[in-house]
Amino acid sequence: MKKEMSFNLIILLIFFITHNPVFAETKNIIKEYNYKSSTLDSRDSSRAIAFEQVKRALLEQLTTYLLSEKEVKDFQQNKEQITTLMAGIFNADVIDEKWDGRTYYLKAKITADLEELAKSVDELRNDTQKSKELENSKKRANDAMKEAEQLKKKVELVKRNAEIQAKYSNAINDLSATDWFDKAFIFQKTKNIKNAIDAYSKAIELNPKYAEAYNNQGISYYALGNQHMAINDYDKAIELNPDYSEAYINRANSYADLRNQQQAIKDYSKAIELNPEFAEAYNNRGNVYAYLGNQKQAINDYNKVIGLNPKYSVAYNNRGNAYADLGNDELAISDYNQAINLNPKYAAAYNNRGSVYAELGNHKQAISDYNKAIDLNPTNADAYYNRGSVYDNIGDYQQSINDYNKAIELNPQNADIYYNRGIVYIKLGNINMAIQDIKKSAQLGDTQAQQYLNAKGIEWK
Repeated sequence: MKKEMSFNLIILLIFFITHNPVFAETKNIIKEYNYKSSTLDSRDSSRAIAFEQVKRALLEQLTTYLLSEKEVKDFQQNKEQITTLMAGIFNADVIDEKWDGRTYYLKAKITADLEELAKSVDELRNDTQKSKELENSKKRANDAMKEAEQLKKKVELVKRNAEIQAKYSNAINDLSATDWFDKAFIFQKTKNIKNAIDAYSKAIELNPKYAEAYNNQGISYYALGNQHMAINDYDKAIELNPDYSEAYINRANSYADLRNQQQAIKDYSKAIELNPEFAEAYNNRGNVYAYLGNQKQAINDYNKVIGLNPKYSVAYNNRGNAYADLGNDELAISDYNQAINLNPKYAAAYNNRGSVYAELGNHKQAISDYNKAIDLNPTNADAYYNRGSVYDNIGDYQQSINDYNKAIELNPQNADIYYNRGIVYIKLGNINMAIQDIKKSAQLGDTQAQQYLNAKGIEWK
């Protein structure tokens, strides 16, 4: 039976939040700003400052609207903190701008559904890492604005020179880089990955020492499956900030995907060294140990996760897998139960618990769990495959075929499914279909299928 291991990645956190439709309302906010340029300013620097100011005004107004709603409860952050989170949800849309050589006029708007906004803020406020990124971005922008203001005051006292101009240009570049970072953050959050990469690249171009931009660009490459490009970016982030624990865990995730398990363990361990309370690093290192067959070490890591966060449903699911691999079905089921109690929509935990029940011969409960896994995630190929295996075991061959068909539709490169469907066709007496499936399995690398066909003298290559 196929069990599902959960890597609760820094970049793939899933949030479950309460939906409250009571205060659905759309707000259209428009703000204008006139920036009077200094002797240090160009058109581009004037625009960068004008845009930053109008964006802040829009986000502050939006925060006021959100916090005025009575139904928005348990938001522990103050107004400034909520506004900071807003930058990871919305960017200002420019609707008019003018430059006369002295003053830059900029008009922009934000359109927001307050119901959806409350949900998005709730997600971000519960994601410590992403909240920290947005706080750092806001601080970087504030520092750049402060530096620019100080340099403008300084040039009033002394003659403008190349050094002051260079420092001012760098401050403006930093300011623009944070804006591109925030745009990329929004693209990434909405799974517009290619645009996210472009925006992070622009942030890096403006500020080549922007470690978080490299890290998040690496995250985007990871999402596209380009692990080598991701690792290059993580390397750069770590070079710029050797204490960047999140970059180590993200690089470890890429190494794990490339099956470089020892390097993955090394990076997870470094992330833990830098942050001993980094639950995700323990969880993911545990997954690598489990992959290597070291279930006891994996369980030690999952225990650490649960000690740090007793509500970490992913760790219970993964520890359940490790117990199941060790043949301790009672503890495995107990952990899956806890994972489901903490997260009733945890499809993988239902699938995994179903697999243990199937191995125990409790076919009815196994099918019930697979049904729930499929209801929660209709694209879960493993759950269809596992349910098909149970139907095969209880003699319901047609339903078994139906489930194997669906599993193949969802995952056409899984050799095991073809082989098992072929065996069911043999039971049904459909030898032609059976041989066709077993050939396909052999071609996909299934040695059991290859041995079967070789024994029958059937050519499959």
